Amino acid sequence: MNVAVLSRLDSAPRSPVQYRSNGELLIVGPAALAMPLAEQLAAQLLVTVVLTDGPLPPSLPGQVRFPVHAGRAPALRGWLGAFEAQWQDWKTPSSVISLHVDLVLDVQAAPLFSVHVTPRGYFRPGSDAGAQQAAAAELVQLVGQFEKPRFFQYKERLCAHSRNAQPGCSKCIDVCSAQAISSAGERIAVNPHLCAGCGACCTVCPSGALAYDFPPATTSGEQIKTAIDAHFIAHATAPQLVFHAQAEDWPEQVIGIAVQDIAVVGMDLWLAALAYGAGNVTLLCPADEAPQSRSMLRDQVGIAQVILGALGYEQGCISLLENGFEPAITPAPVPVRAKFNVAVDKRTTLDLALSHLYEHAPSPQQVSALPAGSPYGALALDKAACTLCMSCVGACPAAALQDGASAPQLRFIEANCVQCSLCVNTCPEDALTLVPRLSFSSDAKRAVVINETAPFCCIRCGKPFGTLKMVETMLAKLGQHSAFRDHPERMQMCGDCRVIDMMKAG
Repeated sequence: MNVAVLSRLDSAPRSPVQYRSNGELLIVGPAALAMPLAEQLAAQLLVTVVLTDGPLPPSLPGQVRFPVHAGRAPALRGWLGAFEAQWQDWKTPSSVISLHVDLVLDVQAAPLFSVHVTPRGYFRPGSDAGAQQAAAAELVQLVGQFEKPRFFQYKERLCAHSRNAQPGCSKCIDVCSAQAISSAGERIAVNPHLCAGCGACCTVCPSGALAYDFPPATTSGEQIKTAIDAHFIAHATAPQLVFHAQAEDWPEQVIGIAVQDIAVVGMDLWLAALAYGAGNVTLLCPADEAPQSRSMLRDQVGIAQVILGALGYEQGCISLLENGFEPAITPAPVPVRAKFNVAVDKRTTLDLALSHLYEHAPSPQQVSALPAGSPYGALALDKAACTLCMSCVGACPAAALQDGASAPQLRFIEANCVQCSLCVNTCPEDALTLVPRLSFSSDAKRAVVINETAPFCCIRCGKPFGTLKMVETMLAKLGQHSAFRDHPERMQMCGDCRVIDMMKAG
């Protein structure tokens, strides 16, 4: 995976994340590998060694200038300048030793980190002598203060991760190959020190709560649009647009767009490129791409291909190549090239691109089914089960579900739905089901009433306070409760009248 190289503070990336290292190095591994490296690096770094292949030998070779421990089951967490290592003392396993260090050189057979993208400051060269010397050369350079870009922006108000202790979308957590994203109640937490900038979380986010910021989508969109315009001026033909994470020499009909990682660009930019007149969009996936990102890209490309097929375009207009580059000459899918600019908001860009592609589509379907996990869809409602309690309205992060304000109605705006399942998981009556699909109907962008009923009025004061279905459900479920068993009529009263009736009864 292509990850950013740390830069010293004399450069100034936007939104920097800072690291500080004093050169405290921990070397973990068997004595035959760890001790020679420790002797080599002790002159330039503050070295500590943990030997993992047995107790300390009776006498250590040479003049040892650094602490040496013998430990079992070493564990590690953290990042450059902030690692915390723990291990059990070899002679007294119940004794756990902790140490804070800046750098780690791991020469064990089994790595201390199992993630695809390991933290900065952690090196695992294995038993290869050449790799060990390369790691040693990098380690001595990592003393001082460093920074890297903050690759993302997070808009909590758009996040569909959780509401009211109910789970929703966790796609960003599942796809992160550095384990930099975790659940934090009703939102997510992204550790910028662990983030490697692959962008997979932003690509898979259905709402745009996570947005890539190095560069932002608006800058990438302008680059894509300008490149396609220039190609048409020079060649009068549609180009093949290739997103790649490595340098290549491209044929004349190909526009290569270099990105930090192939997972950085998502469906909003793919579809926008087609609307701008690209003949096709190709994602060139490197061999070392994280498995999570590779799987995510396959799914996202699959969804995009279903959308294109439903509009009558060639599904191959968007493709993921995992076994090398293949030039493809295809005509522009749209007869009229779009003029819109990529927006800051991901959903806005998707709507603009999809509307243009639909307007000029060869044989568009107004409504088409999509695979599970798609960012668009509707809801199926069991009206017989729904009590119009409005729990789903409070849980919806995208304002797709709305109440009727002055009337007992449940309204739904399909274009806003991100298929996060929060409403489904929140509904106490299990009355909702996700229906992944894409609709270009005019109804999709307006609030449509999907359930309504007459209001139920208090039997004491006449004030409306609920719905008939809700009161009937309360009578059925709470009729034998001690608070209502002798006075079931109280469940047919508003809150004020219920209190007054209870007070009069003593």
